[in-house]
Amino acid sequence: MNPPSHPQARNPGPPWGYRFLGLCDRLLPEPVYKPLRAAGTWIALPLMPLQRQRSRAYLRAVLGREPRVRDVFRHFLAVCESLVLRLRVANRRPHRCVLAPGSEEFGRWLSSDRPALLGTFHIGNSDLAGYLLAEQGRRTMHLIRMRVGNSHDTDVLGARFGDRLRFVWVNEPSEMLFALKEAGCGAGTLALQCDRPEHSSRSEFFEFLGARRSFPFTIYHLARIFERPVFLAFGAPSGPDQSTIFASPAFEAAPGEPVDAALARARGHFQSFLRTVESYLRSHPYQWLNFLPL
Repeated sequence: MNPPSHPQARNPGPPWGYRFLGLCDRLLPEPVYKPLRAAGTWIALPLMPLQRQRSRAYLRAVLGREPRVRDVFRHFLAVCESLVLRLRVANRRPHRCVLAPGSEEFGRWLSSDRPALLGTFHIGNSDLAGYLLAEQGRRTMHLIRMRVGNSHDTDVLGARFGDRLRFVWVNEPSEMLFALKEAGCGAGTLALQCDRPEHSSRSEFFEFLGARRSFPFTIYHLARIFERPVFLAFGAPSGPDQSTIFASPAFEAAPGEPVDAALARARGHFQSFLRTVESYLRSHPYQWLNFLPL
């Protein structure tokens, strides 16, 4: 599906921001560039009141205390560092992904030709890991995304990985059904965001960070429709040129299994992985890069 000619949304920041970061990265040595990124983050804090408010709400939940200004700064800086790394990888900087213990079933699937449904989260290097999986796997990766006005990182990473990575642009809820059918009926793997409910037709409540919170649940209904396994995964920084992928075991609806029974197992599958997500965030609180309300 072609991206709309008139994007309806945009990422925070100026339209030239991503290209400026890339230019600085090419021209400046890291000992100079890194303090400049920190200074730019301090400047950005007062200019993004909505994101700052949502950051504080999330940090309050994950830290169990009132966040300090420095906590919010570190949260914003983590977003900046993640973006810079994506731009570096787009410019051919080597980066490898390793699997966390307990992700062996996901590793076996990566080595197969079988299509699947991949549920992703806005944590750490998850977006980057998705691109690298497209390069390492044996199938095309279809990424369901909202097209925004300033997404240079998406453009350059898509150019690097070519036909192994295809974006399915969905900017209106009415487009979702057709987009899913277009991508899901092929031989590729379909990746959906499981922590942003903008276009999810079905959401359910799960325990997360001390409260019942709503998460997209459409991926499990698609698993039954397309008869494909579901994996949930996120990528976390584990070195200057390495990400560690945390992945769930596969969920599959059994042939002839009653719908209610399959969905009950699906809820358990999602809740189990949310515990993995929460455990990671308790130790690395600034790596939650989702600035939507909890």
